[in-house]
Amino acid sequence: MDALMLARIQFAANISFHILFPTITIALGWFLLYLRVRFNRSGDPAWMAAYRFWVKVFALSFGLGVVSGITMSFQFGTNWPGYMETVGNIAGPLLAYEIMTAFFLEAVFLGIMLFGWNKVSGRVHTLATFLVAFGTTMSAFWILVLNSWMHTPAGYEVIDGQVFATDWWAVIFNPSMPYRLVHMLIASFLTVSFLIAGISALRWLWGDRSPGLMKALRAGVFTAALLIPAQILVGDLHGLNTLEHQPAKVAAMEANWDTGPNVPLVLFGIPDEEARETRFELTIPNGASLILTHHADGVVPGLNDFVTETGEVLHPPVLPVFFSFRIMVGIGLAMLAVSWALSWRMWRHANPGVWGARALVLMTFSGWVATLSGWYVTEIGRQPWLVTGVLDTATAAADHPAPILGLSLSLYLAIYGVLLAAYIGALLHLARKATQGQDKDLDKGITGPMPVPAE
Repeated sequence: MDALMLARIQFAANISFHILFPTITIALGWFLLYLRVRFNRSGDPAWMAAYRFWVKVFALSFGLGVVSGITMSFQFGTNWPGYMETVGNIAGPLLAYEIMTAFFLEAVFLGIMLFGWNKVSGRVHTLATFLVAFGTTMSAFWILVLNSWMHTPAGYEVIDGQVFATDWWAVIFNPSMPYRLVHMLIASFLTVSFLIAGISALRWLWGDRSPGLMKALRAGVFTAALLIPAQILVGDLHGLNTLEHQPAKVAAMEANWDTGPNVPLVLFGIPDEEARETRFELTIPNGASLILTHHADGVVPGLNDFVTETGEVLHPPVLPVFFSFRIMVGIGLAMLAVSWALSWRMWRHANPGVWGARALVLMTFSGWVATLSGWYVTEIGRQPWLVTGVLDTATAAADHPAPILGLSLSLYLAIYGVLLAAYIGALLHLARKATQGQDKDLDKGITGPMPVPAE
């Protein structure tokens, strides 16, 4: 591989590892607030036992998210100097806003949330939990503002090759930001819902029938069942927005080569960019037109419109976008089926049953798979642009030798593999300790010294 491709893969590896943990902490902070408020209102120690278990998962995820985020920021300078040179006047302030409004808030109140549960009043501890949850959401807001601006830039001008803001409101609330933000926030809640349901179901299969476990399990299942239809609706709106502003990405998602009406939906196929066709197609007539335009005879853009007369390709690589999109949709449909089936089961029988619990265990990290797939659709689908219409990827890359990039990439992948295995192992260790009654913090939440409920 050439140096540019290696640099792209290295950043993709870094962001793929990093995004796993904010995807958990964004929604898990609000879930913890829910548990804390329920304890405040009821005084039922089972709610605090659930809080004490999941706050450890939050701390573990938060730590790995911070460390992996630092690695990404370094790459702006080492591998992509052209990015900050060109759009640093936009990216710099947005990243600074994220630090000032979100990261400082999280850092200040995280210690109180983790260690102050029996040292401060119930009001203060609840407030700390709220502020940490709010901080994680604000962090997501500013990062997605910048990312959305890179897809649909607005409110700027270019002077001597550098981008300057002319309207910060237009920069922040660029055309794709609201859809991308809501889509990502719901994705985070779905990820956490299935993580909670899956770990709780595993503990249930191991014989744990504690009240705190059952409350967390029910909350995870019912939240997923409520949110997955909303995510499907938001995804449809996001798709319409992408069709308007990034038609090449939509054409790659559908592997549609020629612009026209009555375009079929390709359920399966193998896109061939050299032949400019999709082999072994399994299609639904008019499906793509109906989904993308809400009309069976709607016009869907084709990839051939994004090839110049000289043969220069201005659309993203089709194969990864095509398959990533289908993986994301497939996982979403599985989430819908499992959450609805288990909600019905638990509404009638108050427990998931053996097969239902096993299904939830299999779906524990399904949110990660769906999020990464959707992220690949989004980011690969922007190519060959780093900032659409402003800065292409090749121009922003540093001139490093390919062997150096290959070595650093290999080291990153090895370290990330070890850290990911350690993270999952730690989750299983926490679950095993809680199931076997060895977690003294959970015992405190049920029989020992209790935090005072907030009045």
